[in-house]
Amino acid sequence: MENVANTSSRTLRLLSLLQTRRYWPGEELAGQLSVSPRTLRRDIDRLRELGYPIQAQRGVAGGYQLAAGSALPPLVVNDEEAVALAVGLQAAAQGAGAPGAVEGIAEASVRALAKVVQVMPARLRRRVQALGAVTVPAGWEAVGGAARETVDPEVLTTLALACRDTERVRFSYTAAGGEQTGRHAEPHRLVLLGRRWYLVGYDLDRQDWRSYRLDRLAAPNGTGVRFRARELPGGDAAAFVRAGVQSTRTGYDIEVIVEAPASVVRERIGRWSSVSEIDAGRCRVRMTADMLEWPVMGLGLVGAEFQVISPPELIEWMRDWGARFSRAGRPSASAG
Repeated sequence: MENVANTSSRTLRLLSLLQTRRYWPGEELAGQLSVSPRTLRRDIDRLRELGYPIQAQRGVAGGYQLAAGSALPPLVVNDEEAVALAVGLQAAAQGAGAPGAVEGIAEASVRALAKVVQVMPARLRRRVQALGAVTVPAGWEAVGGAARETVDPEVLTTLALACRDTERVRFSYTAAGGEQTGRHAEPHRLVLLGRRWYLVGYDLDRQDWRSYRLDRLAAPNGTGVRFRARELPGGDAAAFVRAGVQSTRTGYDIEVIVEAPASVVRERIGRWSSVSEIDAGRCRVRMTADMLEWPVMGLGLVGAEFQVISPPELIEWMRDWGARFSRAGRPSASAG
């Protein structure tokens, strides 16, 4: 039985090929997909069942093309999948400088996002476009190796629409200490800070500007009440969130110079750190951590000489671990 994941992937590839050329000879198109003409015909039928207007020319020199002048049907994904796809493409487009980023990924993601949004149903397109319009990227290094938090796509798009439409919202919010409260706010912007989402808004109960982590925010609902947008202090939503994060952070900011090419270091620990090239043989590594065990182990995985710039506590940890490792390699008095 044919693998469903492989079939779906191939069908998407087929659709992409049909969009890149006006007409494809059947034999050449089958070769591009590494399938038989019979399998190609089945895949064409799948696309037709989804509503894609594909014309076929029969015969030895026959082939396929999307119907000229026809609009593509709505993208066949549910709301959550559509938002997840758009968020992923948007993050890739904004994350060209992130560790491990693929060269050219930003430009390719922008093109892909434009195509995806174009074929979405109007209802979904409105939600996704709102998300892009009110999101402010704040860069990768702001939070370094912070873990990715789970955010409900419905929360994202509800708040994005409220930001765009200047509509007051109510939601439940859980503070760092676990206290849960109801909030009433005028949403301003969504901020993607490294791997974490925040809402910047004016808290009507506290009469002050606040930033809210979206993984702690639940059940947002528009009130139907519009407001006149206030001026955010400093005017930069990303800077506002970054300042708040820096003032409440209790972990360690780690900076290390590694005697190895940036590409090598990104390959080994790039998922958990920010790596910037100094020259061909050296790079600067930054990460954040609540405890120092992981940076010690992670830097050990690099397999290269390095110098700790900060914090001083990490230097002491390195010395302590180094001494214990050295003792572990000495012959034991009780051995033999």
